[in-house]
Amino acid sequence: MRYRVIQEHDRRYPIRLMCRALAVSAAGYYAWRVRPESARSVSDRTILSAIRVIHRESRETYGSPRIWDALVKQGHRIGEHRVARLMCQDGIRARTVKKWRATTQSQHRFPVAANTLERAFTVEAPNRVWAGDITYVWTLEGWLYLAVLLDLYSRRVIGWAMSQRITVELTEQALTMALAKRAPMAGLLHHSDRGSQYAATSYQRVLDKYGLIPSMSRKGNCWDNACVESFFGTLKRELVYQRRYVTREEARQDLFEYIEVFYNRQRRHSTLGYHSPAEYEARAAVA
Repeated sequence: MRYRVIQEHDRRYPIRLMCRALAVSAAGYYAWRVRPESARSVSDRTILSAIRVIHRESRETYGSPRIWDALVKQGHRIGEHRVARLMCQDGIRARTVKKWRATTQSQHRFPVAANTLERAFTVEAPNRVWAGDITYVWTLEGWLYLAVLLDLYSRRVIGWAMSQRITVELTEQALTMALAKRAPMAGLLHHSDRGSQYAATSYQRVLDKYGLIPSMSRKGNCWDNACVESFFGTLKRELVYQRRYVTREEARQDLFEYIEVFYNRQRRHSTLGYHSPAEYEARAAVA
């Protein structure tokens, strides 16, 4: 690998200087140059090129398990440990998570529903359980708030809305989108935190109109809505923390593209057998 690095930079730096820096002999390097490349080295170079493409297309978010799965689905016969080794040698890694603050406004006068979901996040069919929450994105114009609804069967974002204010209208817009897209049967469980945007009378009336059953997390317990919290963590890590938004409109366009194009249709989820939410739903539809 050191010889390969020298070869890749031999037009920019003196070879003997690079040999000294990498603690190899110049004679050894020149002998390597004329030696036929092994089949393993050729294969490693081919696989590494494919890894770089997959990593770039994933917005530099995939670690070795997801990249390995993508390679296998492309027809490569390779082990996960080899993928991890090649990524490590090339300095390829997934982005890390930063913490974010809560947006729940639980000090209100509205009734609060029981935690009926009880962290039963594994769902057997679409439109059985939806889960919603709100997060925020900073721009130079101020905060932009994002409300989403996920179908816990596929983790697909089925409803979303954005606003510069954190209001009940924001969550109602996300719910309206989800209802229009899915037209669910009565009896669907709707889970959220106990914030005023979900507990408000107008929001609860919409749930009641369509026969949706409300469920709310316990006070101060983010793990009761872990799937949506996980989505927000992914969104922040893979998109928001890599950007500097000047305007809210710039952030809106970026969030729309991430949710509808990348996350729902392209991003591989380990909980879905490394399928995207759209792929997972499509496979279930023909099963």
